Amino acid sequence: MKTWQRLLSIREKRGAGYFILIDPDKQSLADSVQLAKQAEKEDADGIFIGGSLLSTPIFDELIKQIKEQVQIPVIIFPGGVQQISQYADAILFMSLISGRNADMLIGQQVMAAPIVKMIKLETIATGYMLIESGKVTSAEFMSNTRPIPRDKTDIAVAHALAAEYLGMKVVYLEAGSGADHPVPDKMIHSIAGMCNLPLIVGGGITSPEVARQKVDAGASFIVTGNIFEKENKSGKIAEFARAIHIN
Repeated sequence: MKTWQRLLSIREKRGAGYFILIDPDKQSLADSVQLAKQAEKEDADGIFIGGSLLSTPIFDELIKQIKEQVQIPVIIFPGGVQQISQYADAILFMSLISGRNADMLIGQQVMAAPIVKMIKLETIATGYMLIESGKVTSAEFMSNTRPIPRDKTDIAVAHALAAEYLGMKVVYLEAGSGADHPVPDKMIHSIAGMCNLPLIVGGGITSPEVARQKVDAGASFIVTGNIFEKENKSGKIAEFARAIHIN
Protein backbone atom coordinates (compact mmCIF):
# COMPACT_ATOMS: atom_id res chain seq x y z
CA MET A 1 0.00 0.00 0.00
CA LYS A 2 1.31 3.44 -0.89
CA THR A 3 2.04 5.84 1.95
CA TRP A 4 -0.75 8.23 0.95
CA GLN A 5 -3.27 5.39 1.04
CA ARG A 6 -1.96 4.43 4.48
CA LEU A 7 -2.58 7.96 5.70
CA LEU A 8 -6.13 7.98 4.35
CA SER A 9 -6.71 4.62 6.02
CA ILE A 10 -5.44 6.01 9.32
CA ARG A 11 -7.86 8.92 9.06
CA GLU A 12 -10.75 6.58 8.26
CA LYS A 13 -10.01 4.14 11.08
CA ARG A 14 -8.91 6.57 13.79
CA GLY A 15 -10.84 9.71 12.88
CA ALA A 16 -7.63 11.73 12.72
CA GLY A 17 -3.91 10.98 12.53
CA TYR A 18 -0.96 12.16 14.60
CA PHE A 19 2.57 12.92 13.40
CA ILE A 20 5.76 13.79 15.24
CA LEU A 21 8.00 16.28 13.43
CA ILE A 22 11.74 15.73 13.85
CA ASP A 23 14.04 18.60 12.87
CA PRO A 24 17.60 17.28 12.31
CA ASP A 25 19.04 20.63 13.39
CA LYS A 26 17.36 20.61 16.79
CA GLN A 27 18.85 17.47 18.33
CA SER A 28 21.46 14.79 17.83
CA LEU A 29 21.04 11.86 15.47
CA ALA A 30 20.81 9.45 18.40
CA ASP A 31 18.16 11.55 20.15
CA SER A 32 16.17 11.85 16.92
CA VAL A 33 16.16 8.08 16.41
CA GLN A 34 15.13 7.58 20.02
CA LEU A 35 12.27 10.05 19.61
CA ALA A 36 11.05 8.20 16.52
CA LYS A 37 11.06 4.90 18.41
CA GLN A 38 9.20 6.50 21.31
CA ALA A 39 6.65 7.99 18.92
CA GLU A 40 5.86 4.57 17.47
CA LYS A 41 5.68 2.97 20.92
CA GLU A 42 3.29 5.65 22.17
CA ASP A 43 0.90 5.30 19.20
CA ALA A 44 1.84 8.16 16.87
CA ASP A 45 0.87 7.37 13.29
CA GLY A 46 3.98 8.59 11.50
CA ILE A 47 7.13 10.69 11.47
CA PHE A 48 7.78 13.90 9.55
CA ILE A 49 11.46 14.80 9.09
CA GLY A 50 12.72 18.20 7.97
CA GLY A 51 13.05 21.86 8.86
CA SER A 52 13.56 25.38 7.60
CA LEU A 53 17.34 24.98 7.67
CA LEU A 54 19.69 22.04 7.32
CA SER A 55 22.99 22.86 8.98
CA THR A 56 24.03 19.29 9.80
CA PRO A 57 25.02 16.67 7.16
CA ILE A 58 23.02 13.82 8.69
CA PHE A 59 19.71 14.01 6.82
CA ASP A 60 20.09 10.87 4.72
CA GLU A 61 21.67 8.85 7.53
CA LEU A 62 19.01 9.97 10.00
CA ILE A 63 16.16 8.77 7.80
CA LYS A 64 17.99 5.50 7.09
CA GLN A 65 18.46 4.79 10.79
CA ILE A 66 14.88 5.72 11.69
CA LYS A 67 13.52 3.47 8.95
CA GLU A 68 15.56 0.61 10.40
CA GLN A 69 13.93 1.14 13.79
CA VAL A 70 10.24 1.88 13.13
CA GLN A 71 7.40 0.54 10.99
CA ILE A 72 5.21 3.66 10.90
CA PRO A 73 5.53 5.93 7.82
CA VAL A 74 8.58 8.20 7.62
CA ILE A 75 7.78 11.22 5.45
CA ILE A 76 10.02 14.11 4.43
CA PHE A 77 8.79 17.57 5.36
CA PRO A 78 11.25 19.50 3.19
CA GLY A 79 12.57 22.98 3.84
CA GLY A 80 14.36 22.93 0.51
CA VAL A 81 15.67 20.82 -2.35
CA GLN A 82 18.56 19.56 -0.22
CA GLN A 83 16.12 17.63 1.98
CA ILE A 84 15.50 14.56 -0.16
CA SER A 85 16.35 10.95 0.70
CA GLN A 86 15.85 7.61 -0.98
CA TYR A 87 15.24 5.98 2.41
CA ALA A 88 11.98 7.82 3.20
CA ASP A 89 8.56 6.36 2.48
CA ALA A 90 7.35 9.57 0.84
CA ILE A 91 7.88 13.31 0.59
CA LEU A 92 5.38 16.12 1.05
CA PHE A 93 5.88 17.72 -2.36
CA MET A 94 4.94 21.15 -1.13
CA SER A 95 4.16 24.45 -2.79
CA LEU A 96 4.01 27.46 -0.47
CA ILE A 97 0.70 28.67 -1.85
CA SER A 98 0.13 31.32 0.84
CA GLY A 99 3.16 33.30 -0.38
CA ARG A 100 4.10 35.01 -3.60
CA ASN A 101 7.74 33.90 -3.68
CA ALA A 102 8.11 32.10 -7.02
CA ASP A 103 11.01 30.01 -5.73
CA MET A 104 8.80 28.51 -3.03
CA LEU A 105 5.80 28.18 -5.32
CA ILE A 106 7.60 26.29 -8.13
CA GLY A 107 11.36 26.95 -8.24
CA GLN A 108 12.49 24.50 -5.56
CA GLN A 109 10.01 21.94 -6.85
CA VAL A 110 11.46 22.07 -10.38
CA MET A 111 14.96 21.41 -9.03
CA ALA A 112 13.74 18.58 -6.82
CA ALA A 113 11.52 16.81 -9.36
CA PRO A 114 14.25 14.98 -11.37
CA ILE A 115 15.90 13.75 -8.17
CA VAL A 116 12.58 12.51 -6.78
CA LYS A 117 11.89 10.73 -10.07
CA MET A 118 15.33 9.13 -10.13
CA ILE A 119 15.09 7.66 -6.65
CA LYS A 120 11.40 6.69 -7.13
CA LEU A 121 10.26 8.53 -4.03
CA GLU A 122 6.50 8.71 -3.52
CA THR A 123 5.15 12.26 -3.62
CA ILE A 124 2.21 13.73 -1.74
CA ALA A 125 1.21 16.99 -3.44
CA THR A 126 0.72 19.49 -0.64
CA GLY A 127 -0.61 23.04 -0.56
CA TYR A 128 1.44 24.62 2.24
CA MET A 129 -0.04 27.66 3.96
CA LEU A 130 1.67 29.79 6.59
CA ILE A 131 -0.77 31.29 9.10
CA GLU A 132 0.08 34.27 11.32
CA SER A 133 1.03 33.02 14.78
CA GLY A 134 2.01 36.08 16.80
CA LYS A 135 5.73 36.00 15.97
CA VAL A 136 8.08 35.72 13.01
CA THR A 137 8.77 32.01 12.56
CA SER A 138 11.70 30.32 10.84
CA ALA A 139 9.46 29.23 7.98
CA GLU A 140 8.29 32.79 7.39
CA PHE A 141 11.77 34.27 7.53
CA MET A 142 13.48 31.64 5.37
CA SER A 143 10.70 31.61 2.74
CA ASN A 144 10.63 35.42 2.51
CA THR A 145 6.83 35.37 2.50
CA ARG A 146 4.10 36.88 4.66
CA PRO A 147 1.70 34.54 6.44
CA ILE A 148 -2.05 34.78 6.03
CA PRO A 149 -3.43 36.96 8.87
CA ARG A 150 -5.10 34.76 11.47
CA ASP A 151 -8.33 36.78 11.27
CA LYS A 152 -8.59 36.58 7.45
CA THR A 153 -10.48 33.30 7.23
CA ASP A 154 -11.90 34.11 3.81
CA ILE A 155 -8.40 34.47 2.35
CA ALA A 156 -7.34 31.15 3.86
CA VAL A 157 -10.42 29.39 2.45
CA ALA A 158 -9.75 30.79 -1.02
CA HIS A 159 -6.16 29.51 -0.94
CA ALA A 160 -7.28 26.04 0.19
CA LEU A 161 -9.84 25.88 -2.59
CA ALA A 162 -7.16 26.86 -5.10
CA ALA A 163 -5.04 23.95 -3.85
CA GLU A 164 -7.97 21.59 -4.37
CA TYR A 165 -8.68 22.85 -7.89
CA LEU A 166 -4.99 22.60 -8.79
CA GLY A 167 -5.16 18.89 -7.99
CA MET A 168 -3.23 18.80 -4.73
CA LYS A 169 -3.92 15.97 -2.28
CA VAL A 170 -3.73 17.76 1.06
CA VAL A 171 -3.57 21.23 2.62
CA TYR A 172 -1.05 21.92 5.39
CA LEU A 173 -1.94 24.82 7.72
CA GLU A 174 1.25 25.89 9.49
CA ALA A 175 1.56 28.34 12.37
CA GLY A 176 5.29 27.62 12.60
CA SER A 177 7.69 26.03 15.03
CA GLY A 178 7.44 27.65 18.44
CA ALA A 179 4.40 29.71 17.40
CA ASP A 180 2.77 31.87 20.06
CA HIS A 181 -0.67 30.87 18.76
CA PRO A 182 -1.82 27.81 16.77
CA VAL A 183 -3.98 27.99 13.67
CA PRO A 184 -7.40 29.33 14.79
CA ASP A 185 -10.24 26.81 15.16
CA LYS A 186 -12.55 29.09 13.18
CA MET A 187 -10.17 29.05 10.21
CA ILE A 188 -9.80 25.25 10.31
CA HIS A 189 -13.58 24.82 10.54
CA SER A 190 -14.26 27.15 7.65
CA ILE A 191 -11.69 25.51 5.38
CA ALA A 192 -12.91 22.02 6.26
CA GLY A 193 -16.45 23.09 5.41
CA MET A 194 -15.55 24.46 1.99
CA CYS A 195 -12.57 22.35 0.84
CA ASN A 196 -12.70 18.60 0.25
CA LEU A 197 -8.99 18.01 0.89
CA PRO A 198 -7.69 16.58 4.19
CA LEU A 199 -6.13 19.20 6.46
CA ILE A 200 -2.80 18.85 8.24
CA VAL A 201 -2.45 21.34 11.11
CA GLY A 202 0.79 22.12 12.93
CA GLY A 203 2.59 24.79 14.94
CA GLY A 204 1.88 26.06 18.43
CA ILE A 205 -0.02 22.95 19.55
CA THR A 206 1.31 22.61 23.08
CA SER A 207 -1.21 20.37 24.83
CA PRO A 208 -3.44 17.37 24.09
CA GLU A 209 -6.48 19.56 24.75
CA VAL A 210 -5.47 22.05 22.06
CA ALA A 211 -4.72 19.19 19.67
CA ARG A 212 -8.22 17.80 20.17
CA GLN A 213 -9.74 21.23 19.56
CA LYS A 214 -8.06 21.29 16.14
CA VAL A 215 -9.44 17.83 15.32
CA ASP A 216 -12.93 18.85 16.43
CA ALA A 217 -12.62 21.93 14.21
CA GLY A 218 -11.91 19.75 11.17
CA ALA A 219 -8.22 18.82 11.09
CA SER A 220 -7.46 15.39 9.62
CA PHE A 221 -3.88 15.21 10.88
CA ILE A 222 -2.08 16.95 13.74
CA VAL A 223 1.67 17.62 13.84
CA THR A 224 3.72 18.42 16.95
CA GLY A 225 7.47 18.84 17.18
CA ASN A 226 8.88 21.73 19.16
CA ILE A 227 7.27 20.62 22.42
CA PHE A 228 9.18 17.32 22.41
CA GLU A 229 12.49 19.01 21.68
CA LYS A 230 12.12 20.89 24.96
CA GLU A 231 10.45 18.30 27.17
CA ASN A 232 10.30 14.66 26.12
CA LYS A 233 8.75 12.81 29.03
CA SER A 234 7.69 9.20 28.61
CA GLY A 235 3.95 8.98 28.04
CA LYS A 236 3.52 12.55 26.73
CA ILE A 237 3.23 11.48 23.08
CA ALA A 238 0.64 8.89 24.13
CA GLU A 239 -1.44 11.65 25.75
CA PHE A 240 -1.51 13.55 22.47
CA ALA A 241 -2.33 10.38 20.54
CA ARG A 242 -5.30 9.57 22.79
CA ALA A 243 -6.64 13.11 22.43
CA ILE A 244 -6.26 13.16 18.63
CA HIS A 245 -7.59 9.70 17.78
CA ILE A 246 -11.37 10.02 17.69
CA ASN A 247 -12.01 6.30 17.19
